[in-house]
Amino acid sequence: MSLFEHLSIAFDSIRNSPVRTFLTTLGVLIGVFAVILLVGLGDAVQTYVLDTFAGVGSNLLQVHAGRQETRGFQPSSGNSRNKLSLRDYEALDKRGLLLDGVSPVVLGSSELRLGDLRRNVVVFGVGPRYLELRNLAIGRGRFLEPEDLDGRRRVVVIGETIVGELFGDDKSPLGATVYLGSTPYRVVGVTQKKGKTFGFDMDDLALIPATSAQDLFDIETITHLLARAKDKNTVEPAIEEVGELLADRRGGTIDFTIYSQDDMMEMVNRIMGTLKFFLGAIASISLLVGGIGIMNIMLVSVKERTREIGVRRAVGARWRDILLQFLVEAVVVSVLGGLAGVALGAVVIRIVAHFQPDLPVGLSLENVVMALGFSAAVGIAAGVVPAMRAADLDPVEALRYE
Repeated sequence: MSLFEHLSIAFDSIRNSPVRTFLTTLGVLIGVFAVILLVGLGDAVQTYVLDTFAGVGSNLLQVHAGRQETRGFQPSSGNSRNKLSLRDYEALDKRGLLLDGVSPVVLGSSELRLGDLRRNVVVFGVGPRYLELRNLAIGRGRFLEPEDLDGRRRVVVIGETIVGELFGDDKSPLGATVYLGSTPYRVVGVTQKKGKTFGFDMDDLALIPATSAQDLFDIETITHLLARAKDKNTVEPAIEEVGELLADRRGGTIDFTIYSQDDMMEMVNRIMGTLKFFLGAIASISLLVGGIGIMNIMLVSVKERTREIGVRRAVGARWRDILLQFLVEAVVVSVLGGLAGVALGAVVIRIVAHFQPDLPVGLSLENVVMALGFSAAVGIAAGVVPAMRAADLDPVEALRYE
């Protein structure tokens, strides 16, 4: 018999038992849907995170206090004896030949007050180059200048979210006096609207000179240093240069950690790769359960069609023909469930994309082929035992079966 004839018999059997076929395919449908959705969401999250890091710049470096065994993604908590200071920033700014900009960063939070209006904000104490290092821009007014840093001036640049909540749309914030804690600051600029990054509102920031932030939080250290290599090809030499300059200031002691955007992206890739593997594995369990369901139904089908098998053997059907008949039927049922799962996954992915437009979620051809390939493999694996049992039936005994 040809493959076309086997397919025709399989579809005839499916049409004769539509309810049983639907229940049989349900397990595979759910499994393929889970694979499509979970792996698709994993790909989307990975792409979103990597695109966000790439938007910051692949030649960006960060220096944190504390020594790690290996250079990498997670900076220490800064429990080293020698903290990072503004002198470290000045050394890199003046002597870093391979650097295209440096900024100190002092991170904290404070209550921002305008008249009777109060709100808590994240405060960044930074240098004049911070905005360009982070690929941000000024929307109105100006950004911090070297004189602001040197003179410990009480000036602040705020984001559009703060402007909207404190000043509204009609009143300009430039020149206004706001209070961080109990200290007055003059608003000199507003950052260009950026939106959210990793769920953090980049328009809900207050940027002040790092020296003023030290006064505000009553500290003498800085949280970390931000630097940028001149280009992607000089990232590694720039890391070595930064390490040598800081170690030289400490008499050869290395109690700091330097990491680049590439380090962070590599770590994210590893984390997301592992996450996608486990998501796929979890979804594949549903496919396995679906395969067991197909095997059970096919075994029942063999028993119900025992007399039919005897008749076919009596009129000349070979062992191989009976085997292929039931094996093809199992694969067809499994693939139909896979196609339904892909269709359902595509619908849910479209819904997710509609409600989460920032997340680049989509249905990739690779994931579709993978899911359908798995469903076909499940059909083959689930159909082997019933098909062999059908093919091994004795023709005479099969004809006598009632």
